[in-house]
Amino acid sequence: MTPATSLFTPVEADLRILADNLKQLVGNRHPILYAAAEHLFGAGGKRIRPAIVLLIARATMLEKDITSRHRRLAEITEMIHTASLVHDDVVDESQMRRGVPTVHSLFGNRIAVLAGDFLFAQSSWYLANLDNLEVVKLLSEVIMDLAAGEIQQGLNRFDTNTSIETYLDKSYYKTASLIANSSKAAGLLSEVSQEDAEHLYNYGRHLGLAFQIVDDILDFTSSTDTLGKPVGSDLQSGNLTAPVLFALKEKPYLEVLIEREFAQDGDLEQALLLIQESQGIQRARELAAHHAKVATEHIAVLPASESHQALINMADYVLSRLY
Repeated sequence: MTPATSLFTPVEADLRILADNLKQLVGNRHPILYAAAEHLFGAGGKRIRPAIVLLIARATMLEKDITSRHRRLAEITEMIHTASLVHDDVVDESQMRRGVPTVHSLFGNRIAVLAGDFLFAQSSWYLANLDNLEVVKLLSEVIMDLAAGEIQQGLNRFDTNTSIETYLDKSYYKTASLIANSSKAAGLLSEVSQEDAEHLYNYGRHLGLAFQIVDDILDFTSSTDTLGKPVGSDLQSGNLTAPVLFALKEKPYLEVLIEREFAQDGDLEQALLLIQESQGIQRARELAAHHAKVATEHIAVLPASESHQALINMADYVLSRLY
């Protein structure tokens, strides 16, 4: 499997600047929020979202250097993503994230919620200072989408009538919206044509969907150590993802187990076994591969460059996480 970081070679130096800037952007006026933010940004993570923004910036600015506004957009993208993770961890009661304790497990729920709010507010302020109304609209929509996705997931818990279309909508809100809209925003800051901006949006949309589907497959095929959470924990909490929705079409008894919310001993283990025995995981793999392929078709509009190639390789990397 290609490590994500090797894809970022064209923007390696840019990502180092980003890491330094993130802590400064939060500021140290509020010691506890600063400590929470430092913990988050120090926890590393792959920085895939800002890397995509920076790669698109480089791929669309071949004759010139990228601007400070491109850099700020990458920082805003990571702040929005991190804020959403802090809130997700509170909702999911997760104790670990990226191999380190979550903010709420260290500082308590109250500080975690406020830290997430603070990061959203900070990102909105920096966004407004980009002085580009279209970019402000795109990234503001992302913040709404993140909340909408979380609410939709909560309302559809243990609902075996959930369709693949509903699942993909929720996956767009929760994951793909940020990648799609920040990809388009990066192009707009480079002053690409409206048509190319739409291709960049669709690249991010389909890459984001492939990314989420792969994450959902790994919940069944990876180990607890790799995931940093118990295998099948999404299913246990009633979050029905692509492998489950496909398996439900083949294994009617799975519906019984889900609808009684795994109330009896052995229910969850039996459900996991039924999913493994079905074509659910394979069909989900095919769905992820489809979206990765569509993403690469949309990015083909950009001229050849090292950054352009890295964006194509990103789609391969997303799928390679399965093997």
